[in-house]
Amino acid sequence: MLSFSDYLDAVPKVELHLHIAGAIRAGTLDELAARNGVRLPKPAAEMYRFETFYEFLDILRLGALAVRRPAEFSRIAFECIEDLHRHGNVRHTEIFFNPHYFTPNGVTYPEIVDGLLEGLARGQAAYGVSSALIACIDRSICLPSESLQMLEWMAKWQRAEVIGIGLDGAERAGPAHLWVEAWRQAGRAGYRRTAHVCEDNQALFEAPPMHFTLCRDMLGCDRLDHGYNMLADPAVVARAAQEQVPFTMACWSGMAWNRAPRRQRIKAMFDAGLNISLGTDDPTIFGTTMGHSWRTVFADLGWGVAEARKLSLAGLEGSWLPAPEKAAMVQAFQARLDALERDLDPEDRVLDLAVTRR
Repeated sequence: MLSFSDYLDAVPKVELHLHIAGAIRAGTLDELAARNGVRLPKPAAEMYRFETFYEFLDILRLGALAVRRPAEFSRIAFECIEDLHRHGNVRHTEIFFNPHYFTPNGVTYPEIVDGLLEGLARGQAAYGVSSALIACIDRSICLPSESLQMLEWMAKWQRAEVIGIGLDGAERAGPAHLWVEAWRQAGRAGYRRTAHVCEDNQALFEAPPMHFTLCRDMLGCDRLDHGYNMLADPAVVARAAQEQVPFTMACWSGMAWNRAPRRQRIKAMFDAGLNISLGTDDPTIFGTTMGHSWRTVFADLGWGVAEARKLSLAGLEGSWLPAPEKAAMVQAFQARLDALERDLDPEDRVLDLAVTRR
């Protein structure tokens, strides 16, 4: 018989909200920084502690500067897949990478992409986890012209595994209208489009509900990341529920003060009928894993088997997998969920908040 904790770990999952720069193991970052002459202010494990959202962004970008060679990109990608497999049974992931985090050191876009793809391919061979990449723009440090530059790189060095574009960083730094041309060009080129929107670790005036409307209507996003601040506008929530646009949640906020409130916002969005899936965002920096995030959310919110099944399949349905692959994975997920539910101890279907080991 499975305990509910072990059941949650074994549920097949899809990770749609993960930044490769935030998934570098602390030991790996220390080693790469030493090798490449990057002076970290303190060992990575200590550096991965911060007080504010904006301090976190600085740490994320600093860590990325330590990765400089294709083999190093391959390593961090492989280790990311290994962690997803071992800690939460992720079966498919679509990973954000920001080319402009790495190019200041002379690393080229082909070196970044091919290095990451080599590591992801090794991860799939070793663990059976499929993956894709989403090229991302950090609006805090990039100009709109650099988003067009990124699209030029993508056109010149096309890889089928690079399936979309995303927009991250601090929302106050880049209103949606600045990115319209790049997002329209990406749509015409066949790329899927997403953006970080309405984050709750930013003030409501910085990340207001109207950003959802702008990202949908101006940028043509067919998936969105975060979304919690939308709850301040019931009309926006109602539209999001009606359109069933997928939202990728980050279960474990990097800011300790926001962890419990965010879980309540996730519950409110779920209860409002929004189409959500659960992810980790920047797992090594935040000190979480997919398994830990799921266990924490389910324990705090009192969720059970029905919610686990719904969220498992929602992650898969919200993915950008080709239709035939998605259909096959849906069948495999359903069969696995059925088997897990048969093995679940009928007396153990509630998780205590203390049982949330990583």
